Amino acid sequence: MNQDYIKADPWSIIEEGFDADQVKSSESLFSIGNGAMGQRANFEEQYSGPTFQGSYIAGVYYPDKTRVGWWKNGYPEYFAKVLNAPNWIGINVLVNGEAVDLNKCKSITEFRRELNMKEGWYRRSFVAILSNSIKIQVVSTRFLSLHIDELGVIKYDVTPLDQNVTVGFDPYLDSGITNEDTNWEDKFWETIDVKSDGNQSFITTRTLKTNFYVCTYMHTSLFLDDEKLSVAPVGERSATIASQGYEAQVNQNQTISLLKYGGYTVSTNHDKYELITAARNTIKEAVSLGYQVLLQKQKEAWAHIWEMADITIDGDVKAQQGIRFNIFQLNQTYLGTDARLNIGPKGFTGEKYGGSTYWDTEAYCIPFYMSTKDQQVARTLLEYRYNHLEKAIENAEKLGFKNGAALYPMVTMNGEECHNEWEITFEEIHRNGAIAFAIFNYHRYTGDYSYVPEKGLEVLIGIARFWHQRANFSTSKNQYVILGVTGPNEYENNVNNNWYTNYLAKWCIDYAVENLKIIEADYHDDFERIMSKTDLDWSEVELWQEVANNMYFPYSKEHDVYLQQDGFLDKELITVVDLDKSQRPINQKWSWDRILRSPYIKQADTLQGFYFFEDHFTKEELKRHFDFYEPFTVHESSLSPCVHSIQAAVLGKMDQAYAFYLRTSRLDLDDYNKEVEEGLHITSMAGTWMSIVEGFGGMRIKNDMLSFEPRIPEEWEGYSFKINFRNKIIKVSVTQNDINFELEGDQVLTILLNGEKHTISPQTLLSQD
Repeated sequence: MNQDYIKADPWSIIEEGFDADQVKSSESLFSIGNGAMGQRANFEEQYSGPTFQGSYIAGVYYPDKTRVGWWKNGYPEYFAKVLNAPNWIGINVLVNGEAVDLNKCKSITEFRRELNMKEGWYRRSFVAILSNSIKIQVVSTRFLSLHIDELGVIKYDVTPLDQNVTVGFDPYLDSGITNEDTNWEDKFWETIDVKSDGNQSFITTRTLKTNFYVCTYMHTSLFLDDEKLSVAPVGERSATIASQGYEAQVNQNQTISLLKYGGYTVSTNHDKYELITAARNTIKEAVSLGYQVLLQKQKEAWAHIWEMADITIDGDVKAQQGIRFNIFQLNQTYLGTDARLNIGPKGFTGEKYGGSTYWDTEAYCIPFYMSTKDQQVARTLLEYRYNHLEKAIENAEKLGFKNGAALYPMVTMNGEECHNEWEITFEEIHRNGAIAFAIFNYHRYTGDYSYVPEKGLEVLIGIARFWHQRANFSTSKNQYVILGVTGPNEYENNVNNNWYTNYLAKWCIDYAVENLKIIEADYHDDFERIMSKTDLDWSEVELWQEVANNMYFPYSKEHDVYLQQDGFLDKELITVVDLDKSQRPINQKWSWDRILRSPYIKQADTLQGFYFFEDHFTKEELKRHFDFYEPFTVHESSLSPCVHSIQAAVLGKMDQAYAFYLRTSRLDLDDYNKEVEEGLHITSMAGTWMSIVEGFGGMRIKNDMLSFEPRIPEEWEGYSFKINFRNKIIKVSVTQNDINFELEGDQVLTILLNGEKHTISPQTLLSQD
């Protein structure tokens, strides 16, 4: 834990007291989104102190030319930058001509931020004495509408507390923005047109290279003590700014309010020549509904999400706050309503990493969305990868692979690889396995096999072909090996025979062959179509199987564990507990050379394989590997604590499971990795959900049935969650004394509870002490 200023609350993220050193962290933590757009919690008014400005539009990016010291063949030509979009939230505020700027005020008291996760709004308030000695109170409320996903709403209130004043509002749009993260300081946006029409303004822009056209718009109105004023703004325009000036006399203790509707219409959803018309239509709908109705619809939309997605924890407010923060941010980032989109690692909270899709989606996010929404959302995420299969084949071809071998990108926006670190782009090829595992996991959970013959098998064939070609035969070992890779532990690069990678490669081939046989037997037309389309025959499949059946797995007889990679035992094996705390995190304190030579593990690597394929190993084998590898794990990846929490729970190590749960759930809230200023860790938040449902709840699919082996940390009085299993909604409640199951709908469901079969009837309670 590296920060502790967020107040514990079950439903809200709360900051009290102004601290300039916390501004950028809070801009991340209080971010808002609606799946179509999002923004950091920047101040609407001027702020001259350090800040990280950021507004983002889903799917809009810029191909920033790769910048490396030594160009290697096969490098991606660009790194996909998540673009800071034109700013629509800005409001310059003046009181008797003095700008409101929290960095210049004489005093700031009663400062408070609240992100209300239950209802989906963000509010900031403070009392300030300006440099001209006038005392004011400000309350700003903001939300991004789930009802109209191109709409954002701001209500900005100013109340003079010690005298009558003149208040000026200057709401504006600004397309002259830059990215915090850029390779060459390129200009990413071109401003095409700036228009104002009374209290409406529009700026039309396009992204260079990618040619996304965006209209940023606003509509404003003024209220005095909630009564609308008939006052026309004075419009001003420049090359990149459209502003509207208001001025009003406000008596002491009266409240003047600016209501601002704003947002984006985008050429991905509208004709690029009709963006202003689309914006006007959005404004018309917003105005007709009004602020209070829009806010009420926001509350109702979030109530609907929480009805299915909520996890309750009794007796531990920080744990409760943590899980709801994670669930909230996941739903702000992706709602499953647009098949072109995916879940970016920073969501709408920052620019680091770039791209919108990593293997995190398949490994961590699909289980969350599959269980808390419905199987169609998960299937949509699978289809996203199917739609990028041709690009995955092109990616492999650039590296010398052939015959339809597919290498899915580490980072992508459109299916093309856009990550430009060689040890990731060329070597972290285990990502292919996560794509295949997601297909298996989807079928296992939903029972829906139709995706495999319709689309999934083509993906599995491309992946199997890649692994067959990537492995080579070692005459010294008389087995197939995979050389020069990076596993999930990115603190080792260019290693040979990473166990997790080798195990995944074998499994992917076996799984592809298994499904070829099923589809040949049961889906003959699809089989013929796929074999013809992929130019595949059984003689090629036999070559795949030769590799899978003779794959090498490094193993230590001394320790009785699979080795993370061939050379792991050559390292100086000093455990993390013996590492000076002043050296943490090592990725910020050590040279990369020192990290690579160390035994320290960034995230679950071998243990990631034991998580995916838990049923391939005994609990005793899991314990040996957990006890061997966890002491060397520094958990400096956001994806690490959740896997370890789940496995610790399986092993009955409940103190560790709880500690890892707190770390994953409050990773950003408490800034464990000292980097929350850069944005939140969105995809790993799905792992927090997994820590409770799969870890403490012990949920698995066994023998085609839901299975539970619930456990509970001693710090909790109880917890509960809901899941959607094959269109049946089941609620699981666990306390220190009993376990209860409730089933919605009108069909019975048979489950396994601690290995025993139980049939649950709708609207009745299955209870076990």
